[in-house]
Amino acid sequence: MATYDENNFLTSAEGAPIGDNQHSLTAGENGPVLLQDYHLLEKLAHFSRERIPERVVHAKGAGAFGTFTLTHDMSEYTKADIFNRQGKETEMFARFSTVAGESGSSDTARDPRGFALKFYTNEGNYDIVGLSFPVFFIRDAKKFPDFIHTQKRNPQTHLHSDRAKWDFWSLSPESLHMITMLFGDRGIPATYRNMNGFGTHTFMWVNADGKRSWIKYHFKPKDGVKSLMSDLAQKLDGENPDSATQDLFNSIESGNYPEWTMYVQIIPFEEGWNYKQNIFDVTRTVSHKDYPLIEVGKFTLNQNPRNYFADVEEATFSPANLVPGIEASPDKMLQGRLFSYADAHRYRVGANSAHIPVNAPKTPVHNYQVDGVMGVNEHQSQINYEPNSFDGQKEKPAAKERGYEVEGEIGHYVTYDDDFYSQPRALYNLISDDERERLIKNIADSLGNVKEDEIKRRQVINFYKVDPDYGQRVAKAIGLEIDFDKI
Repeated sequence: MATYDENNFLTSAEGAPIGDNQHSLTAGENGPVLLQDYHLLEKLAHFSRERIPERVVHAKGAGAFGTFTLTHDMSEYTKADIFNRQGKETEMFARFSTVAGESGSSDTARDPRGFALKFYTNEGNYDIVGLSFPVFFIRDAKKFPDFIHTQKRNPQTHLHSDRAKWDFWSLSPESLHMITMLFGDRGIPATYRNMNGFGTHTFMWVNADGKRSWIKYHFKPKDGVKSLMSDLAQKLDGENPDSATQDLFNSIESGNYPEWTMYVQIIPFEEGWNYKQNIFDVTRTVSHKDYPLIEVGKFTLNQNPRNYFADVEEATFSPANLVPGIEASPDKMLQGRLFSYADAHRYRVGANSAHIPVNAPKTPVHNYQVDGVMGVNEHQSQINYEPNSFDGQKEKPAAKERGYEVEGEIGHYVTYDDDFYSQPRALYNLISDDERERLIKNIADSLGNVKEDEIKRRQVINFYKVDPDYGQRVAKAIGLEIDFDKI
């Protein structure tokens, strides 16, 4: 393995040395990420432009249109129109996807699934850009390009690399929770209809009186959660790598409409700051015992795309597409995505991607962001600036963000605490012994391909810190000799 060389350091694209490549620059330990973190912006902006023309991530996907119905009025917690007045219906579009694979890759890969929803609300588009898991591998957007590089093809061999994945994961113990989920029984959904969805991040809801609450989204499928074991997934990969895409289309075509129920966990604003763990750490879940699921509504997908390219490939989603009453939290991973997703779409589809029908809001659009490539909006008057003395559109004060107080010295703070082990330990102890055996085998089938004992040893020790049984079983499965008494 390479030795440390103090003269071999990271630099910006302009050659300036980088002092911290792991932690975004924030206003205080729990404050929002600052725009002045030029290295973060450079990494994210460059990353979004590394592949053309398909998506950098989530390239392989399927989508459909449908309707969201509000079953429980949530005006006590949010003024967002979509969640007010029980029985309200809102048109929507959903896209499900794998994460790391290319556009022609398999639907049965052991990979998280994207769970992206676009609601065409009366106040503009609202997007929830989530996953099939409630957590993620990392918790700071500055590490995201590096993480995805490990999931993509080796720049020399053009092959996928187990070594790269496990080298990164073994050096990033915050990934343990997600690894335990991904290599467990729910790591490969049987179909898109049979997987849970999660907003993953923590968001802030604000009601009409300005009262704030922290929330987390959960979506449960009507058809139940069903997954593929590794042997069946490999068989389907050879027989029909588009099995999930085909299943979604055929189900809707035959009138068997997929449906999910939306729930939220609601965490009182002040309690959230003082909870026993940091609720903005995307590698950890919030206990359902402490904050039970509350039903919000249901969505049904009942219309297939008319044209895959126009409706699915050109669809764009961004967690920055928020509506009044829903705001971002200081989750550092979310803060980076607020910039990165929209920026990726500006590059991949263009500055006017919102004009494309699948992305266009159902409400009138009034702004001064005009022209550009593929611009099709009509100028409504001579006035294309604001403020103005004429009939141009003005701000709507009621739509201002409520926000939250921030304080602290600017710096690159260690992201949250270093309890990487308690939640994966609870998960490991929750599953049956049969599932543990499958978990260990799935990990061994991948980690065992790594030649470097140092990487394998480092990862096994991480598993051992989760639970001694976990580490010992993985070590045995990959034939690695470790004196655990000396750990």
